[in-house]
Amino acid sequence: MPSLIEIRVLETRGSAPREAGTRMWVGAAETRGTIGGGNLEYTALKIAREMLLSGETQRKRKFALGDALGQCCGGAVTLEFTRKEAMEVEPAPAMHIALFGAGHVGKELARILARLPCNLTWIDPRPDVFPAGVGANTRVVIEEEPAWMVDEAPPGACYLVMTHSHALDLEIVERVLKRNDFRFLGLIGSETKAAKFRARLKARGIDASRLVCPIGLVKAGKHPAEVAVSVAAQLIALQPSVPAASAPLRSSA
Repeated sequence: MPSLIEIRVLETRGSAPREAGTRMWVGAAETRGTIGGGNLEYTALKIAREMLLSGETQRKRKFALGDALGQCCGGAVTLEFTRKEAMEVEPAPAMHIALFGAGHVGKELARILARLPCNLTWIDPRPDVFPAGVGANTRVVIEEEPAWMVDEAPPGACYLVMTHSHALDLEIVERVLKRNDFRFLGLIGSETKAAKFRARLKARGIDASRLVCPIGLVKAGKHPAEVAVSVAAQLIALQPSVPAASAPLRSSA
């Protein structure tokens, strides 16, 4: 059974590239996750590979993130190195995202999410709007009644609603709100659209306080790629520890 060295950020002081608890794993020829890159990670990788060769099981080391390390964060990081068997290393649960709509923004967003540690279900009733290829983490669903797919997502899922129809958007949003076990519900649109939707939902006796509209971590321009980047950042901010724990193994060459 191959061994891996788990590198864990044990504690931080001042400015540091990653938070305490962040982990990565190092094998003979591959790594999983990141503790922030730069010379800190490069040095940590050397230590981990030394341990793989020597058979050492555990080590702890404190790094000052200054000139001596070739970094200018100014803080300090304590790393813990622990030998693990490959079967002991389990990824953190990936975020589940249900994306309704394969328009311009939907396409750009799906391209970004394909590169992130998440499980994406991409839904649209129009078969001709999807690209020829999608990410390995993406399941395309062509469904004439997309709102039914709300019930297919697991508890704690994130829903992004950006279909070609405001009526369909409202139907999906209403179904998600009634389910009420979601992590995030985002609707593309303006403040005016948000106000109209909330008024209609209130008239139906539905609490829309958790509906996020407009969406995006920052106010972006109207270019689809700009909106997609902002929305992806908003999702990442919900679960900052996932990328380190569930990134795929990659070659170190």
